[in-house]
Amino acid sequence: MTEGLKAVVFDWAGTMIDFGSRAPMGVFVKAFAGFGVDITIAEARGPMGLPKRAHIAALMAMPRIAAAWQSRHGHAPDEADIDRVYEVFVPMNVAVVADFADMVPGAVETVRALRARGLKIGSTTGYTRDIMARVLPRAAAAGYEPDNLVCAGDLVEGRPGPLMMYRTLADLGVHPPSAVVKVDDTVPGIREGLAAGTWTIGVTASGNEVGLSLDEWTLLPPTEQRDRIARAGEVLRRGGAHFLVDTVAQLPPVLDEIERRMAAGERPPHP
Repeated sequence: MTEGLKAVVFDWAGTMIDFGSRAPMGVFVKAFAGFGVDITIAEARGPMGLPKRAHIAALMAMPRIAAAWQSRHGHAPDEADIDRVYEVFVPMNVAVVADFADMVPGAVETVRALRARGLKIGSTTGYTRDIMARVLPRAAAAGYEPDNLVCAGDLVEGRPGPLMMYRTLADLGVHPPSAVVKVDDTVPGIREGLAAGTWTIGVTASGNEVGLSLDEWTLLPPTEQRDRIARAGEVLRRGGAHFLVDTVAQLPPVLDEIERRMAAGERPPHP
């Protein structure tokens, strides 16, 4: 008899907390501005989901930003420059992240329902440990305490590689990966799950691809909400998401569908 799902592994910002994944955006802009280089919120969102140093490296590799850095500093951005911006970015992110740590509506209730099904709850994040130290007490006070946490910087390689997921599976004591679901609002986070061999579910409305606060989202007309969900979903589908949800509140029926497919002998498809 085919076994069912054993665990669900969640991302943090844009998936479980911080509707719209807004905490890092202004910090990236301010960090670069401190070095005399202006970047936009849209540019800052582009590499979201990567570990934060890799995120900064990806921004510096963008032709426009690289040219602006060259113009301001007289040389193309290099590893030392990435380190300099990162050293400024982290304490700035630590300072503001607790202000963006509210749970996504329905997230706590969803986790409670998953635990009632006997599922373990894992978590990975592009945030570092010192950033998450500000988030964890807020999440716990709201009722969310996953069974593990793997942060950017814990291992030699982060997203989109599989190592943080491998550590999570080991922490939870679950296998095979095909009995696990990764839930994330970014393409690097989806690819993290694919690389590890899990099912993947992309989060649209509350995530980075839409990028609006809960209040901003609620004020949108339904037609605009649908359009933005469709655009975000297309990005996540191209990134490899097997299924999509607006928010994690919609997760249980999707898990039911995955278990039906598993019972029929299907394994998570991977590119």
